[in-house]
Amino acid sequence: MVFYTFLAKRLHKKILFSKFAKTPIIIVKKLVKQLYYILFLVLVTCVGCQFKLSSDDENDKSQLLELDRYDRLEYRYLTTGDFSALQQMNTEYPIETRTLIEDVVKIGETTDPDINSKFLKFYQDTTLQTLIAAVESEYANTDDIDKQLSTSFSRLKQVLPDIEIPKVYAQISALDQSIVVGNGTIGVSLDKYLGANYPLYARFYSPAQRKQMSREYILPDCLTFYLMSVYPLENFESRPQIERDLQIGKIQWIVNQIMTKRIYHSRYEDAVEVYMKKHPKLSYEDLLRKTDFSEFKVIER
Repeated sequence: MVFYTFLAKRLHKKILFSKFAKTPIIIVKKLVKQLYYILFLVLVTCVGCQFKLSSDDENDKSQLLELDRYDRLEYRYLTTGDFSALQQMNTEYPIETRTLIEDVVKIGETTDPDINSKFLKFYQDTTLQTLIAAVESEYANTDDIDKQLSTSFSRLKQVLPDIEIPKVYAQISALDQSIVVGNGTIGVSLDKYLGANYPLYARFYSPAQRKQMSREYILPDCLTFYLMSVYPLENFESRPQIERDLQIGKIQWIVNQIMTKRIYHSRYEDAVEVYMKKHPKLSYEDLLRKTDFSEFKVIER
C-alpha cells in the first residue's frame, strides 16, 4: 500500500512538471484518481478477508475438542497394508491400538511377535472390508460431530465443574463395542453407527437395537458411557436391579438436559425427572452420587 501510494505521488508530480501539454496532464490526474480508488477497494477487500480468516481461526481455537480420526490410519493399514500407517498407530496412538487389539477385537497381545500380521489378517474378511469402506464413506466429514462434542462437553463442564474433558477418537471395531471408555479417552466405533437401515445390521441386531445405531446417537452414547465411568455406582453388580436401572436413569436424565432434548425416555428417567422437579436446587454432582434410591418413585407400565 505504501509503495503504490508513493508511486502515484511520484507519477503525479513528474507529469505535472514535465514539458508535455495540458491534455496528458489531465489524463494522468484521472489515472491517479482511478489508482487511488482501486487501491482503496483492494485495501477494503484485504481487511475483510483478514477479518474472516481471523474469525475462522478463533472459531477453530474455541473448539473444546474434536473427533480424532484414528480410524483413518486403521483404514490405510487394513485395506492396503501400508506399514507406515501401522507405525503411526503404534507410535502416536499406543493406548488406542493396545485397547483395540487386546480389549475390543481380542486377537492377542500387542507384544506378540506376529500380532501385526494377525491384526491385518483378521480384518481381511470380505464383510469387514465392506464395513471399513462404508465407514470411510459415511464419515468422510465429521465437522458436525466435532461441534456437537464441543458444545455438549462444554455444557457438561458447567454443571459438573470437576469433570475432566476426555479425548475422543474414532475407530473401527469389527462390530464389537460401540463405545470404549478408559484412561481419559472415549473410543467411538464408527462401524456401529452406519444407520438403522445399513443392510449388514439386519443379520445381527434387532429393530430396536438398529434404531440407535445411527450418527445422531454418537454424542448421547459418548456422554452416557463417560458419565458411567466417572460416576460408577458402588457395588453395582450386587445391587438390586431397580437401583442399577435408576442409576442409569439419572445419567440418561442428565444427558437429556445437556442435549436440550429428550433422547432417552424410560420409566427410570421419568422417576428422576419427577424427583428433580421437586428438588431443583440439587446439584448434578449430588444427584449422581446419591445412593438412597427409595426417594425415586418408579411408575410401573
